Amino acid sequence: MINVIVFFAYWLPDFLGYSFGNFESVIDRYGMVPYYIIHGQQLVTIFTSMFLHADLLHLGGNMLFLYIFGDNIEDTFGHARYAVFYLMAGIIATFVHIGSILYFGDLEGLTAVTIGASGAISGVLGAYIVLFPRSRILTLVFLGFIYIIPIPAVVFLGLWFAFQFLYGALAPLAGGVAYWAHIGGFVAGIFFGAVWRGRRRKRDL
Repeated sequence: MINVIVFFAYWLPDFLGYSFGNFESVIDRYGMVPYYIIHGQQLVTIFTSMFLHADLLHLGGNMLFLYIFGDNIEDTFGHARYAVFYLMAGIIATFVHIGSILYFGDLEGLTAVTIGASGAISGVLGAYIVLFPRSRILTLVFLGFIYIIPIPAVVFLGLWFAFQFLYGALAPLAGGVAYWAHIGGFVAGIFFGAVWRGRRRKRDL
């Protein structure tokens, strides 16, 4: 909900013509630039960038994944723990993204503004594949015609992660998408999900 409120707070005035240029200024001010983080500057943007989105498609795609997978994880962790987990996954995703830029020597990526909740949401996906691997995800599949097929979460999310890793291996910021942030968030989610599952099993003994 916060992501949606923040987006429309800075996007809608520009869209309606009441505050031209506000959209770009918000992105420039609160988006995360790896160069500054590496030099210990503008550290607050690690958090603020998680709640910014470039357009409606960017917001809608992220919110769809959060809607599908987030409820079960929030119910499992509890509201407070889920909020902490979400932010931690986003932070880890950010630093993995920055690390990939340094590893690949992507000078352009150092100064590129990075925004979006996808790193944190990837953490939710990682936890989901650990905690609910057999849950069925209704998926649109095109086989000559469009079918809606229930696919096990472990298959759906496993394929999703494989594509992120494939694209991430080609470049850290291929096509303007921070694939390594997705990878880092997902792995963090797997870790936190596994820790939670282990604790729950101990309580059940």
